[in-house]
Amino acid sequence: MYKIFLIEDDPAISKAVEEHLALWGYEVRGVKDFQRVWEDFLDFSPHLVVLDLSLPFQNGFLWCEKIRESSKTPIIFLSGADSRENIVTAINLGGDDFIPKPFDLSVLTAKIQAVLRRTYSFPGGADRLERAGAVLDLGDACLTYEGKRLELTKNELKIVRVLLENAGHPVSRRELMQRLWESESFIDGNTLTVSMTRLRKKLSELGLTDFIVTQKGLGYLIH
Repeated sequence: MYKIFLIEDDPAISKAVEEHLALWGYEVRGVKDFQRVWEDFLDFSPHLVVLDLSLPFQNGFLWCEKIRESSKTPIIFLSGADSRENIVTAINLGGDDFIPKPFDLSVLTAKIQAVLRRTYSFPGGADRLERAGAVLDLGDACLTYEGKRLELTKNELKIVRVLLENAGHPVSRRELMQRLWESESFIDGNTLTVSMTRLRKKLSELGLTDFIVTQKGLGYLIH
């Protein structure tokens, strides 16, 4: 059973998240005393931390830095302050994802599942992701299907990787742009649209027609 440490000072949000994740089989511990966050983290030894940005005594950025001093435990930020600067700072400090408030509990669950798979399902680090017969090789930046090989650009690799890591769940355009933006200059909506069009054309030529589908109002999805 994976253990989730929830650092969130809004009682209603904390209660809703704890109850929802418990239904998915996770052991969840929410912080009750914000003067003992570090002690609770060490005592609980979680597999993943869900971390609010605005907190009593010390903000989420500082707690992320503190955790990263001695632990590689994945961290997902939650915040209503989802400015570009805050997202960049969260990622640069070692955060694994950033979810803006208000959020859907099913989206939070899907992101937690994706990060846990990425972190724990493949000892030594995953270098291959597979879905519907298509195999993404992260080391070679290529996708193979029925013996045919497709080399991907940097942005195409990131798009396919994110969608495969969240297979079965739609990924919003906003999230894709945030992930593309982690290690390079800002990616705007038009750039994403162009990249997705080119990628779909390449996938179709490989024989993967409708491999990436659009769910109106939700984002992109690989079934």
